[in-house]
Amino acid sequence: VIKDADPHLHFVLLTGVSKFSKVSLFSGLNNLRDITLSPDYATLCGYTDDDIDTVFAPELPSLDRDEIRQWYNGYRWGGREVTSVYNPFDVLLLFQEQEFGPYWFESATPTFLVDILKQRGVFTPSLDHWETEYELLSQFDIDQISTEGLLFQTGYLTIQQVEEPLLGYRQYTLGFPNREVETSLNHALLPSLGVENAPRERRTLFRHLSQHDLGGLETHLKALYAGLPHDWYRNNPIARYEGHYASVFYSHFAALGLDVTVEDASHHGKVDMSVDFGGQLYLFEFKVVEQLPEGKALAQIKHKGYADKHRASGKSIHLIGVEFSSIQRQIVAFEVETLA
Repeated sequence: VIKDADPHLHFVLLTGVSKFSKVSLFSGLNNLRDITLSPDYATLCGYTDDDIDTVFAPELPSLDRDEIRQWYNGYRWGGREVTSVYNPFDVLLLFQEQEFGPYWFESATPTFLVDILKQRGVFTPSLDHWETEYELLSQFDIDQISTEGLLFQTGYLTIQQVEEPLLGYRQYTLGFPNREVETSLNHALLPSLGVENAPRERRTLFRHLSQHDLGGLETHLKALYAGLPHDWYRNNPIARYEGHYASVFYSHFAALGLDVTVEDASHHGKVDMSVDFGGQLYLFEFKVVEQLPEGKALAQIKHKGYADKHRASGKSIHLIGVEFSSIQRQIVAFEVETLA
């Protein structure tokens, strides 16, 4: 139909799965331009900050502008120099309902995606800094789809950084676009990681953090791991990966909607995870005791000076070494040191 219209056709936009439909070598559609990552079209499918501040200015007075940005902005089809955009579906419902919620995520349950991540034993903390190449982003062979291609094309990850270490060769770093997606996807992933009654567990986590009860936090986390069913270890491929201990830990915090940073970088290296909540800053380092002697996690945080960059924040800083035993399937050390 399109070929027959050639004399009258100047522009056609193919989106979604149709973009990946294979065409014949002689089809006449084999010279399409893929504008997905073109800076000229980076804002085509979303609202910019300027759109929010001008077009939607009457809707803003009763809402926290920074929270709108953290919750719904962040989709980027290029590096950090490319303008990021907001999900229009979320923004319009936010202004209509006048309260924050995971509107886009709730529009469809990503069962297929969760099953794929579960089958492939994906290390969930890596979702916020996934390194890949363009070919894997554009791949959409439904029989051999790459994990990053699936996450990128379905909107759960977006481009955070683009590097060109060699002319014509680009490396892409993917990450969650915003708080809504990070919170909601980890919320959906927790049952696949073996966490039962996740809402109750989140309430308990929130209570201990709100009260800054580190002893209670340790007890809660040990109970969380003790509650992972034995059948889950036997029937789930991800249980074979030692990284699943850190996956449960990270996804539990991220699903609560906390300000979580994975591999929080400093001039000496990267601490495994930091959490900024209620005027307190928690720096977590994870170790498996079958690989290293006990006591190494907290020692590494101190030796590497991971807290140095945060000292001027005015927040209380807590260094926490968390050590797991893959034999006991449990946290066997939870060492805490608070900086004055």
